[in-house]
Amino acid sequence: MIKTSGFSQNKSQYTRFVDSADAHIDTSSKKAQLFLDSIPNPIEENIEGSLADYYSIKALLYEDSNEYTKMHQSFILANKYADIEDNCIVGGQVNLELFSNVYFVKGDSTAYKYLETAKRYFETCDYDYGLLEVKQMLCYVEFVDENYKVCNDMILKDLQAYKDAKDEAYFYLFANFMLVSNYIELDDMERANIYLKEFESLENNSSISKYNYLSFEAEINLNKAYKYYYDKELDSTYLYLRKVSKSSEYLSEDVVRSSYNLYSDYYKSSGDVNTSQKYIDSLLVFENKILNNNINASIDINESLYNAELKLKANNKKDAINQILILSLVGISILLSMLYLYYYRKNKFKLDDVSNEVNKLTYLKSNNDKLTVKLQGLEEYINNLKQEVKEISKLDGNCLRERIREFYANLHHNSTTILDKTDNHLELVNDLNADFFKELNEKYPQLNDSEIIICYYLFIGFKNKEIAVFLNSSVRAIESKRYRITKKMNLEKITLSDYLNEAF
Repeated sequence: MIKTSGFSQNKSQYTRFVDSADAHIDTSSKKAQLFLDSIPNPIEENIEGSLADYYSIKALLYEDSNEYTKMHQSFILANKYADIEDNCIVGGQVNLELFSNVYFVKGDSTAYKYLETAKRYFETCDYDYGLLEVKQMLCYVEFVDENYKVCNDMILKDLQAYKDAKDEAYFYLFANFMLVSNYIELDDMERANIYLKEFESLENNSSISKYNYLSFEAEINLNKAYKYYYDKELDSTYLYLRKVSKSSEYLSEDVVRSSYNLYSDYYKSSGDVNTSQKYIDSLLVFENKILNNNINASIDINESLYNAELKLKANNKKDAINQILILSLVGISILLSMLYLYYYRKNKFKLDDVSNEVNKLTYLKSNNDKLTVKLQGLEEYINNLKQEVKEISKLDGNCLRERIREFYANLHHNSTTILDKTDNHLELVNDLNADFFKELNEKYPQLNDSEIIICYYLFIGFKNKEIAVFLNSSVRAIESKRYRITKKMNLEKITLSDYLNEAF
């Protein structure tokens, strides 16, 4: 399209800001935001033709700051302009993100419309990795739904394409993980071992994070342990359980819980009832630890909110006193110069002050009442959970395991309501461990707020699934952010969790 020289030059200049933001999005969210902020309004006129890129970058920045409503809105806008601008690569990527957010996080099957749109976009442009991700996401849906044979058939059809993605070996790693797990579930160990060798060949691949490899490996070992247990091969069961235990720092909650249950069943089958009971007790301790972490975090955050509200109230009183003193001095000076005008203004100011004070006091009282109700409800919730734990501890056998599963399911469901998702997590927890945040900011100023809060949760011992619950995100999104943090910190020979615990 031909444009006038002056207008084209300005538009080209602002479009370069979009390109610069895109270049910095993976390394420095703050720099990317600065470039986008440099584009003047109206945005639609100054970067016409690059709006799909602009809004897709905005969405990623909102994701980093955990502003998920704004993130979703930005993805919708990016999708709109990708269609207008015929930008098939951005259109495909945005629709993949929309599918992931709607389906895996919210469990809404209407998300498939985004996956179909992503496929349509990628089919119109030369971007093979996009089509690979569409196919692998469909495989993962079947894997999660335990349709093992269907999942295998889909993966094997495109396995060579996953393998050929040399600079993105995660595709091949993830494909082999699903194949091994599926064949174990299908009781076909011969084929499971074939793909296990392919999986193990990727252990030292530079494009794959250590965390992703070891977490997948631990799940495979647990699946093997269960397989051998059902085949009554207790020695092999114990061997693979020990391998799972050696990777404890890379285990999700579900894998830890399943390993405790299998340890208990193993020792019970071996005739060692006492040790079996110890693992049941350990499972209770583990559940209590998760419960306490969630409750303590909730209590700490609510206490911070309460203290902040008290401080605000004190500052408002001080400001009100200062304002009255100033108004009094002004009133005296006006009285000396013009008596009539003084009385008029004095009465008007008094009326305004009283109205403002009434409004402030009404607002503070309302917030204080709401906070009191929240704290009372939280105390009642904690007492109910403690009572239920006591009742569970008196049970045994199958009844005990059933009650534990039911207890965890209810806890996981209710935990999403404990925290107010509109709170800024970084501001709330910063006061709880100020030294940690100060030192982390000094050492790694390139980390954004979202990455800092993930480091804090890892530092205090949270797993990916727990962090995902607190940040209302998916486990896969947390894993991706951990990988970006590791790259920014240039950690190659040590995991992010180990480094945080050693360094801080």
